[in-house]
Amino acid sequence: MRKCLPGFTIAVATASLIVLSGCDGTPVETSAAGARAPTPAAQEFSGQVDVGGGRKIFLHCKGSGSPTTVLESGFHDSSDTWNVTDTRPPVPKSPAVFPGVAMFTRVCEYDRPGTVRHEKPPALTARSTPVTGARSLTGMVSDLDKVLTAAKVPGPYLLVGHSFGGMVTRLYAQLHPRQTAGLVFVDAFGTNMKPFFGKDWTAYLELLNHPGTALDAKRGFETIDVDGAVEAVTRAPGLPDVPLAVVSKTKPFAVPPGTPKSLLVSLERAWPKVQQALVNLEPQTPHFLATGSDHYVQIHDPDLTIGAIRLVVGRVNNGP
Repeated sequence: MRKCLPGFTIAVATASLIVLSGCDGTPVETSAAGARAPTPAAQEFSGQVDVGGGRKIFLHCKGSGSPTTVLESGFHDSSDTWNVTDTRPPVPKSPAVFPGVAMFTRVCEYDRPGTVRHEKPPALTARSTPVTGARSLTGMVSDLDKVLTAAKVPGPYLLVGHSFGGMVTRLYAQLHPRQTAGLVFVDAFGTNMKPFFGKDWTAYLELLNHPGTALDAKRGFETIDVDGAVEAVTRAPGLPDVPLAVVSKTKPFAVPPGTPKSLLVSLERAWPKVQQALVNLEPQTPHFLATGSDHYVQIHDPDLTIGAIRLVVGRVNNGP
């Protein structure tokens, strides 16, 4: 994150907790939805959706048009990251990604259980029913399918995944090809990282799941079986033939104090290869480099992120 942000920041490829105030102590630009009563699906919708099994998941949809864009946040992040900005000129501070995309198509975001609301102090979301234990990627994809189906969100979907959210959207596309119109990976996690870490891989996974904050110990704090996730993507059918775009950071990851240097070195060495592998998934995939941005490209370069989504929307609607 920007060095001037107060509070604490954790961004270990997929995890971040952010205190949302600017360099002068004022709130960062935000348009996050409050808990309002749901309105008809064709209009703005903000509320809990019953997904069965005694569970509810918070969903927020806005705008009109096709394809419906679905925003998937990174490890530990609630949907708040799509509604805040922290920019420097010439990058405009508004709109944030969610309201920006709502200007030209239907867009939805949701809170995975155990993810972090960007409040003061940060807290686990109370908007989606908590779950315990390490989550499987297939279970996370099932939740996404259930909430979209139960809320009758019209498909097919343009899936936008930040960080580990890219693994969720990728497996969803592989398992639900007819419901997938396109993909945008925003500095997303990949399946080819493990070889770059060698003996440090286990330590890296531990750091992802337990980044060292007070929230780590909270019941229901999101943890994920990362090795199982990589295996699930590898074993699933290939991606459907859909338009794709990749947006990648250029600045180093922000990591917790005390992180072994070897982990950071391995991470930075792996990341360009991870991004290129995503570009290679589909032919003629544009690759946008967010100059001056760290891992949270949607916060530091919201207009670039919106532009990549708009490009894929155009390719979906104007394609054969």
